[in-house]
Amino acid sequence: MRAALSSPQSRGNVTEKTWIDEETKVAKRDYYEVLGIPKNASKDDIKKAYRKMAIQYHPDKNPGDKTAEERFKEATEAYEILSDDQKRAAYDQFGFAGVDGMAGGQGAQDFSNIYRDFEDLFSGFGDFSSIFDNLFGGGGTRSRRQHYANEPQRGSNIRYDLEITFEQAVFGTKVQIQYNRNEHCRDCGGTGSASGSGRKTCPTCQGVGQVRRNTGFFSIASTCPQCGGDGFIVEKPCKTCSGTGLVKRKQTIEITIPAGIDDNRKVTVAGQGDMGPNNGPAGDLYVVVHVRPHQYFERNGSDLYCAVPVSAMRAALGGEVTITTIDKKHIRVEIPAGTQHGKLLRIRGEGVPINGGKHRGDLYIKIITTVPQTVSKKGRDLLEAFLVAEGENKEPQPIPLSELRNQ
Repeated sequence: MRAALSSPQSRGNVTEKTWIDEETKVAKRDYYEVLGIPKNASKDDIKKAYRKMAIQYHPDKNPGDKTAEERFKEATEAYEILSDDQKRAAYDQFGFAGVDGMAGGQGAQDFSNIYRDFEDLFSGFGDFSSIFDNLFGGGGTRSRRQHYANEPQRGSNIRYDLEITFEQAVFGTKVQIQYNRNEHCRDCGGTGSASGSGRKTCPTCQGVGQVRRNTGFFSIASTCPQCGGDGFIVEKPCKTCSGTGLVKRKQTIEITIPAGIDDNRKVTVAGQGDMGPNNGPAGDLYVVVHVRPHQYFERNGSDLYCAVPVSAMRAALGGEVTITTIDKKHIRVEIPAGTQHGKLLRIRGEGVPINGGKHRGDLYIKIITTVPQTVSKKGRDLLEAFLVAEGENKEPQPIPLSELRNQ
């Protein structure tokens, strides 16, 4: 794609001119405007904005929608520049002139950084990167776009959702999981061809698996109609795998859940995803951990919180109470005299292991003062004597709400 210059615009101390695509005659929008982010946006902000737009305008969700296709391509071009520190600096200083030839539509551009980030952003959603082949006409990284269809290809990643207990999340555990994945067919050795037969390169696509047609701005790739995208024609398909070279098998493995793992965190098990076509390497297994809530404890980072009932008299007089920690230890806690309802007491080193190490966060105990619903005659006499001795405020003044909010 080539661009022409039109009327000047200001970018800081640099006078920038509006860039017009010579083929579409449409002015290019500012990359920050495209992603809807400020110019001081962080890398995480850029990634989140791009993910949102990529999901919204994904061509698979908007088949035949040229506007969505344009939006997806525009967002991809913006992300390609703004996610790269060097390109972003050039763009911030010189505008489009500083990145001319670096972004989408320039022929065989390199989208390797976007492929990498896609696997991070869309793990568990299959091979999302193939959409670039259709929109940008290939080119760039060999690992994803220039290979022939009959070359070994990496298998897809697999997502597995695992629920564990609160205690397992705090202290770590080992768990056996079972799932199905694609493995290379043993009968044909992953070739898809029955024993003694072979396969030949597809004459229509020359082994690429795709045929292309130019439509002005885009070079659109579509699946080869003769080989169905395989890049080859199997003369005598293997009966076990129906010529695919892959079969579904049940896999049982043991995974290690690190101590202190948070809810919805991902554990990556390399090489345990689907095996790839044409005897290609396996993808990864992503185990997404879901932590069941605990009946008595809550977590905030490496700290734990619980609530302990204490009688109003004990809170007033002070003393010791015994509590049970998350790891079933019984420890004595000193209640200071005059402790108020809702006060937090801290016990150091009884929280969650920090980064899976020996050091732990703290345990915070919230004091809940309780009042007996029934009182014996002797108890009532003692309480009445206590009120007389300490004095009772029979005309209490309202407490300012600001004080309650700060408690």
